Amino acid sequence: MNDFDLVLPPAVDVREVGMRDGLQLEEPVPLAGKLAMLEALVATGVQRIEVTSFVSPKAVPALADADQVAAELHRFTGVRFSALVANLRGAQRAVDAGIADLEYVVSAADSHSRANAGRSTSEAVAAVADIAALAHGAGGSLEVIVATAWDCPFDGRTAVDRTVDVTRAAVTAGADALCLGDTIGTTTPLRVVRLLDEVRRVSPGVPLGAHFHDTRGTGQANALAAVQAGVTQLDSSVGGLGGCPFAPGASGNIATEELVYWLTDSGVATGIDLDAVLAAAAVTERSVGRPLPSSLYRAGGKNAPRGAFQPA
Repeated sequence: MNDFDLVLPPAVDVREVGMRDGLQLEEPVPLAGKLAMLEALVATGVQRIEVTSFVSPKAVPALADADQVAAELHRFTGVRFSALVANLRGAQRAVDAGIADLEYVVSAADSHSRANAGRSTSEAVAAVADIAALAHGAGGSLEVIVATAWDCPFDGRTAVDRTVDVTRAAVTAGADALCLGDTIGTTTPLRVVRLLDEVRRVSPGVPLGAHFHDTRGTGQANALAAVQAGVTQLDSSVGGLGGCPFAPGASGNIATEELVYWLTDSGVATGIDLDAVLAAAAVTERSVGRPLPSSLYRAGGKNAPRGAFQPA
């Protein structure tokens, strides 16, 4: 047992989402810039990367080159690449492009579901079975990410029972894994643990991850709470980039380098090299052409030099 009776798992599986969630609100980055960023991220040792999203180019122009990015993935080995989709059409595009491991977003809150996907929560849930069948038929998997799992920018606090019902229906329809998303960064550690416990109660044995935004500075505290509650799969974004284009006020994800920093220093293995993440953050900063929000990147970590913004 650790000091102060802090119970932590021996390892946490970190999924890097900077290529998708991190870039979706940015001005479109040229393909060469994305591939430079991807190469740097692969070099960190991360085992899972959400590499793009197959959604409407009009809705998310920053990810309009999803097919082009997918065509370059053969260059990289040792990483499991996945893509986010918002409907069956997007799932088919992803599979056709060679990505069969899919994340499908279902918003627990109706208003966000309509803003994000143009349909109600119940309509979004109804598509899970077909998307799961498509992913499984291609030899892949389906993870359902429940957006606005705790709070919605339009409807306010999301009832626990509503989120639980969505997760139960998703698993029944064929989802292989679940991830709870704090889309606007408003939840707090105790609420995190309570919802995780309720979801596990109705979906025992189903892999359960968490996706936190740091809008109000509570993202890493929520990640610690989730890990203490038994979660061993967390999403994070290099440099703290990110945000939802359909959720007013949603800022960046928790920063990968900050997550790796405290996990590693606490004796929790991630397989990710902190200095390499800081180097990847520098590449990312040049690609997006603006300073990154991550506090650790600005500070420079334990041994790495302080990150300095240099416009491309």
